[in-house]
Amino acid sequence: MEQPEPSGPPVASAPGAIVKDLLRRAETAALATTLQRDGAQAPYASLVLIACDHAGAPLLLLSDLADHSKNIAADPRVSLLVDGHGPEEEPLTGARASIQGRAAVVRDQGLLDRFVARHPSAATYAGFGDFRLYRVEPEAAHLVAGFGRIHWLDAEDLGIVPGPEALAAAESGIVAHMNEDHADALDLIAGRLLALDGEGWRLTGVDPEGFDLRLGRRLARGLFKKPVHDAESCRVELVRLTKASRRRDA
Repeated sequence: MEQPEPSGPPVASAPGAIVKDLLRRAETAALATTLQRDGAQAPYASLVLIACDHAGAPLLLLSDLADHSKNIAADPRVSLLVDGHGPEEEPLTGARASIQGRAAVVRDQGLLDRFVARHPSAATYAGFGDFRLYRVEPEAAHLVAGFGRIHWLDAEDLGIVPGPEALAAAESGIVAHMNEDHADALDLIAGRLLALDGEGWRLTGVDPEGFDLRLGRRLARGLFKKPVHDAESCRVELVRLTKASRRRDA
């Protein structure tokens, strides 16, 4: 019998791969910064929307008026907590990771577009003059992935290295083409291969390891069988997924 397509890392995945997958799937994160107020420094946590660049590094769209932005301006060290437990799981049984790193403003329209594609609600304020896109450069991570699976990881363990420039340059065209011309294929991939219900799934992004989908408030992710690095290799994987979903639909 044909096996289902992978929608997440195997149980035996390396800890770094699990952290990277948690980051790619996360919709929100708890952002910890150092509060700069009244001359005192103290821990400060806030809730933020999160996306990732093609390498897997976190992206945040923050207002200059927010306390966390003022904190970052004074001390760029941050920590992000991402939680991967499912709706049917006890909160402390699912995988979660705390990523330590430094946040810096990036001026890259492609990355901003990627963020907004993942979070359409951000389109209403992404162009405001007081909002800036930040990229977090991971330096370490702490993963809790179940009983006895607790790991401290160095940056090298996470495998967040510059992604293929050719794929990043082609992404907007790939996303537009799939959503405009192959919406039926996206629904088949979502329903038949990823076991997701509903119709109207839209592609929001592709990266070397997989692809991201959105339907209303729901986010989903699927993995490619082999890494992609440009428009052609991505097309080959998307065609393979479409054919596999149609076979299962027969």
